[in-house]
Amino acid sequence: MPLDARMLLRRKPISTLHAETGTDTGGGELRRSMGVVRLTMIGVGSTVGTGIFIVLNEAVPKAGPAVVLSFVLAGVTAALTALCYAELASSIPVSGASYTYAYATLGEIVAYVVGACLVLEYGVAASAVAVGWGEYLNRLLGDTVGWQLPEALSAPPGEGGIVNVPAAVLVLLCCFLLVRGARESATINAVTVFIKLAVLMLFVVVALMAFSDDNARPFAPFGVAGIGTAASTVFFSYIGMDTVSTAGEEVRNPRRTLPLAIFWSIVIVTTVYILVAVAGIGAQPWQLFEGQDAGLAAILGNLTGAGWAAIVIAAGGVISIFGVTLTTIYGQTRVLFSMGRDGMLPESFHKVHPRRRTPVRNTLIVSAFVGLLAAVVPLSTLADLTSMGTLVAFTVVSAGVIVLRRTRPDLERGFRVPGGPVVPVLSIAACLYLIYELPVETYLMFAIWLAVALTWYFGYSVKHSKLAREWSGGHGRQADAAGADRS
Repeated sequence: MPLDARMLLRRKPISTLHAETGTDTGGGELRRSMGVVRLTMIGVGSTVGTGIFIVLNEAVPKAGPAVVLSFVLAGVTAALTALCYAELASSIPVSGASYTYAYATLGEIVAYVVGACLVLEYGVAASAVAVGWGEYLNRLLGDTVGWQLPEALSAPPGEGGIVNVPAAVLVLLCCFLLVRGARESATINAVTVFIKLAVLMLFVVVALMAFSDDNARPFAPFGVAGIGTAASTVFFSYIGMDTVSTAGEEVRNPRRTLPLAIFWSIVIVTTVYILVAVAGIGAQPWQLFEGQDAGLAAILGNLTGAGWAAIVIAAGGVISIFGVTLTTIYGQTRVLFSMGRDGMLPESFHKVHPRRRTPVRNTLIVSAFVGLLAAVVPLSTLADLTSMGTLVAFTVVSAGVIVLRRTRPDLERGFRVPGGPVVPVLSIAACLYLIYELPVETYLMFAIWLAVALTWYFGYSVKHSKLAREWSGGHGRQADAAGADRS
């Protein structure tokens, strides 16, 4: 079949998305079992912990005490994008998040690229946080039983180790839970969220008692450039927001539930991040953050001289990172589930267990991929690559709001972004700025990843997508019209 440029821009009708997922009937292939609280906990669970327990040590050396402003900048960008996600999630409440939104608004090739970005955002992010689990597990073991895993078996190559065994074990545990079912995983995640928030508030209280102005001087040793660079790194911490939107087919009353869960997730996450960043910066000189394993536990241990404080934070880190890894792998499987349903990936990614109604094969494949990355790739590389995938996906979502307002002004929306096109445009500008601040090597790795992904698209997806069947049957024009959802 000769390649027609119009094939790359064919769009999936929103009416088809609703019919496939049972949006208007309450049915669908996945079980609808979650409400606002559980879904908000998924958002918070996949976010809080990533930035605070791990990325703070990567970001502070780039910006100094001004990393607080980096968190504010990243938070503002995330909040702008959250508004765009809320509108699209309430209009197209299905699994797949920004991949599905792009398919309905911008066309197949854009949607596929976004899907490739989401593989980075979720799969690589899950690997990144799993890498940090070994640090906190070793800290906890050292403070409680006086023994730690050998560095060769608890860190990846490039960071003093050979293979990160704890990271692989963590991914295996998360895989087991996700195979059992979304409701069970959401319940366990909610418990871990409450524990981690309590632990982080303990850190804030103790660290603020030792706050010293001297630790915040000089405030911005690397200037505005340092703040922007650090913001690009810590933005990796905001992926939980769109994990919420991947659950569109597993929540009750999605048009109301999704926007509320996105809103509360971003409020809770941004508040906690800024509080912990301020407390951490005031509690010790910023130069000490670089290379500091299990950073928050180390800070409290140095401040109090008492083992209990470090033990509590280390235990909180172990529990927190477990929850983050669990929900991030969950988001990854739901994106690939949608891509498999559309024919972009093999059918195995779309198959659902008849009793549990979860994508078991999909979960096993994703967990194997995540576990391998976590075992052998350094954290800093994973964090920046995740930020790139996240920011590209967020940019497309914001553009999708503008497009859908023009092409489908009549579409039912449970939430509308205030300010017309201003907020989406500001969101796009903020995302592009943070992309610009990423290291050059991240661009190179991202380009390689996209080249591999596009090779798969032109070799497999463009011929196997469901919309391709209509096209090959001589209905290209009709499919194009349907893609615009004017039928």
